[in-house]
Amino acid sequence: MSITRRTALAAALAPLALKAAARGIAKSSYGKLKTGQPVDQYKLTNSSGVEVTVITYGARIQSLRVPDARGQFADIVLGFDNIEGYQTTNPYFGAVVGRYGNRIAKGKFSIDGKAFTLAKNNGDNALHGGLQGFDKVVWSAKEMKAADGSPAVELTYVSKDGEEGYPGKLTATIRYTLTDANEVRLEYTAVTDKKTPVNLTNHTYFNLGGEGNGTIVDHRIQLNADRFTPVDAGLIPTGELRAVAGGPFDFRQPHAIGERINAAEEQIKLGKGYDHNYVLNGQAGTLRQIARVTEAKSGRVLEVSTMEPGVQFYTGNFLDGTVKGKGGKVYGHRFGFCLETQHFPDSPNQAKFPSTILAPGATYKTTTVWKFSTEKK
Repeated sequence: MSITRRTALAAALAPLALKAAARGIAKSSYGKLKTGQPVDQYKLTNSSGVEVTVITYGARIQSLRVPDARGQFADIVLGFDNIEGYQTTNPYFGAVVGRYGNRIAKGKFSIDGKAFTLAKNNGDNALHGGLQGFDKVVWSAKEMKAADGSPAVELTYVSKDGEEGYPGKLTATIRYTLTDANEVRLEYTAVTDKKTPVNLTNHTYFNLGGEGNGTIVDHRIQLNADRFTPVDAGLIPTGELRAVAGGPFDFRQPHAIGERINAAEEQIKLGKGYDHNYVLNGQAGTLRQIARVTEAKSGRVLEVSTMEPGVQFYTGNFLDGTVKGKGGKVYGHRFGFCLETQHFPDSPNQAKFPSTILAPGATYKTTTVWKFSTEKK
């Protein structure tokens, strides 16, 4: 048989071979922090061979391997090969961020007339939980199975009263489940003993062409959002809910990410590209599809559903080639994009935004789903 025929046959059989994968979960060591604290990793595999690896440091998604239209697998999330990489300065690769994802203006807010001051780690503002946010702690973990037998891992972190300036003892959990429909389900819960702001999200950077394989500017994205929240020079929302119609923020129909990313528009200039919260259509609190991203060369498709009222669309504007990721690959400008499902930034200081205050006796509960598929090239 010729090389050409063998290659064609292998490509045709590749999707069939995926069905032979062993569905389940495997735990192993991922090394130790500089403090000596051990970190574990959990690899979830479905019956098609899709793999999600989660590490307990920051409850991070360390890798996510999915097939392209030819059945060839690649890791499509940015990150590092070892724990040492995650302890260096990095832009929250794969992490769960909290207690409050995104920014709080001037690191201050009030609850029932009582003022609270947070650690400032983003100029004059608090960002993603502060200096020692949920991304920089080790979460406890346990293996689980969904009702349909899908492998899952549930991670828990207990944040002490006063940690990073936030009131109340907060117990937060995230459960990652990998289904045979090639879905990654992210289910968050939290409870508190004092009123406190809570806004958990995941900060995974995607590149559907494969991590480290160039920019994401040719990816096409569609967002189910008629409005977004404009920001000031510190990337704090002004309070306005601005219509996207007719401008570079309008992704109600699919557009290439890079098509208008350098537009001569104030908000684009402030974010150095897209780094803005979109006000999602549909009823918050109900799971509905809010985004679809495609990458032509691989044929990979990502569909995002969420219960959240907003999503931060970020296009890796601050990646600058100084970070070396997996396999020593250099992560350059716009080598990844994020879709951080969330409540709006600075909500504790914005009375007109959906509230993020969790009270004792109530349970914070929200779900986001990433569904992967392919389309013909």
